[in-house]
Amino acid sequence: MSGCGAPDQNAALPANVDAGKEIVLNGKVTSGGEPIGGAYVRLLDATGEFTAEVVSSDAGDFRFFAAPGEWTVRALHRTGNGEAKVTADAPGLHEVAVTVG
Repeated sequence: MSGCGAPDQNAALPANVDAGKEIVLNGKVTSGGEPIGGAYVRLLDATGEFTAEVVSSDAGDFRFFAAPGEWTVRALHRTGNGEAKVTADAPGLHEVAVTVG
């Protein structure tokens, strides 16, 4: 339960989202191969500026809608931190895996 009004972070895209027209960064936070729920997942732009934050679901899932470009996805959790880089040049579903530890 996030107080920021972020959409539900489940794995399925909402019916009104057309991944052919939008850039969707969809991913999972894991540690030791197990999903990590309750991680703060931050989206940083190419300059490292904070853009958005969501909390990963119990299954470790998270999602951002982004503009074209280079992004860093950083996960912060009590068990550790991790990050992944992603380039999203065109509309579609861009998978991002972030391992914390």
